[in-house]
Amino acid sequence: MLDAIRRAFGAGTTPPVRVTGAGALPSIYPVSDLAAASVAAAGLALAELVEARFGRPQAVSSCVTVDRRLAAFWFARSLHPLGWDLPPLWDPVAGDYRAADGWIRLHTNAPHHRDAALAVLGTAPEREAVAAVVARWAANDLETAVVAAGGCAAAMRSAEAWSRHPQGRAVAQEPLVVWETGETGLDGLAAARADRPLAGLHVLDLTRVLAGPVATRFLAGCGATVLRLDPPSWDEPGVLPETTLGKTCARLDLKQPARRARFEALLATADVLVHGYRADALARLGFDAAARARLRPGLIDVSLDAYGWTGPWRGRRGFDSLVQMSCGIAEAGMAGAGADRPVPLPVQALDHATGTLMAAAVLHGLTRRLATGRGSTARLSLARTAALLA
Repeated sequence: MLDAIRRAFGAGTTPPVRVTGAGALPSIYPVSDLAAASVAAAGLALAELVEARFGRPQAVSSCVTVDRRLAAFWFARSLHPLGWDLPPLWDPVAGDYRAADGWIRLHTNAPHHRDAALAVLGTAPEREAVAAVVARWAANDLETAVVAAGGCAAAMRSAEAWSRHPQGRAVAQEPLVVWETGETGLDGLAAARADRPLAGLHVLDLTRVLAGPVATRFLAGCGATVLRLDPPSWDEPGVLPETTLGKTCARLDLKQPARRARFEALLATADVLVHGYRADALARLGFDAAARARLRPGLIDVSLDAYGWTGPWRGRRGFDSLVQMSCGIAEAGMAGAGADRPVPLPVQALDHATGTLMAAAVLHGLTRRLATGRGSTARLSLARTAALLA
């Protein structure tokens, strides 16, 4: 798995990685292997950047160690509260529901997503009431209706059905990482130190739940200065304690012209942009890839999408748990466990793996910029990461 990831980054032969720890998370899928491989990929990318920046010839081959057990647990939670409780992760309405012909998952953590689903169902925000109405719908029909209303839902499909679905076929043709070379610009690593290899690097974070914040948390841990920008109304209390570690957080409404000018100024001084907007969303605000490159030549521009960058679902709203339903993971888990309801992965592994690989993409981009003076763009998706588990 690590070799496949390295090939996607255009990296050379995989150096030896020391793997410690034992055991595996309970799943029919190699979730712990995915955790270890993605962390190893990011670790190797960091070591290679240190080698390129400071000329340490043994950096790659001698210093990368992955604790497989810890990597898997890190995919579940990276902190344990002492004397306080984490807020609930899920909205009361969110979850799996039995439809007339199968199962569907509603993702309602964001108020506007919950409102969209409830408007389609025409019911109160109570699980029993929602379940009663969902039971009268065909799963695919309800998925289509909720998505059309601006909500988030996914009918449960088998892996075989996903392979025949137009979006499944599109994702199967996409590389794990879509790379493009950018413009010439400054490398942004003048203040870097071997023990803080990203010191002085300015990262602009436009991501939310959950993969993007995992990526920028990794970069902050390596010394980067990360500024996270959220819309004024956005709130995700269930994950904020973990996803904002090491970052400065602010709110900015990019739909307001005066605020867009402020964003332009921030982007012009950034070294890295990490964003999780749906395809073309930034373009509609006047910040397409060409505009971003003009504002900051040499920018490392890394972006995330749920269902891939091509196909009919390009730009569809999605989250880890929904992609698991769509691509066959939850159905295979149910069949493997002999259960009577969807069985997802034991952790949100698509989010965490994709986020860790996004961090690796930033690091590879920085190494390339040191060598060529040019920036780069990298695009990843939850659905394509899911294919690593097949």
